[in-house]
Amino acid sequence: MPIVELHLLQGYGSEEKRRLHDGLTDAVRLVVPALPDAITVLIHEMEPDNYSRGRKHRVGAPALKDPGNIVKRYLKAMEARDFDSARSMLGEGFSMQFPGAEPMASLKELLDWAGPRYRIVKKTYDGFDVMQSSGPEALVYCRGNLSGEWPDGTAFDSIRFIDRFEIEGEKIMRQDVWNDIAEARAKA
Repeated sequence: MPIVELHLLQGYGSEEKRRLHDGLTDAVRLVVPALPDAITVLIHEMEPDNYSRGRKHRVGAPALKDPGNIVKRYLKAMEARDFDSARSMLGEGFSMQFPGAEPMASLKELLDWAGPRYRIVKKTYDGFDVMQSSGPEALVYCRGNLSGEWPDGTAFDSIRFIDRFEIEGEKIMRQDVWNDIAEARAKA
């Protein structure tokens, strides 16, 4: 039964501490074959006056936003065709890659490319997986099914997809998309 103890400066809210509990539990499970109920995580909070580094009292840095929620807000804005909101979530140097397409760097490129492929597309989500990469970016995978209409108005549904996002500095830097839409279109 693993026990993880974390010493943390005071100032983080309940949601941030819940994310720490979940993340530390999941990190242990990558190495130790234990169920979540067998892993104990203890967070010890320290008052800033009781902590110093380099002879200076310090305060904790602000918590990062949940990368999964950043992606969910982006996808919701895209589906609502609120492109200004979606664009505001993209970082400098953003790129995206879709099946059969050259890399794109803007939502306008995506809309121009997608226009002849389908009239409407919506996503139903089976899950979101959030993890830290070995670099500075957090990774978010979402998976589920696409539904919508082909350019002629014919409906489609149950087309599986996976999207992979890289989040850095609370901005989306990269989106990679895998789906079976071309195969479904060929059968339509």
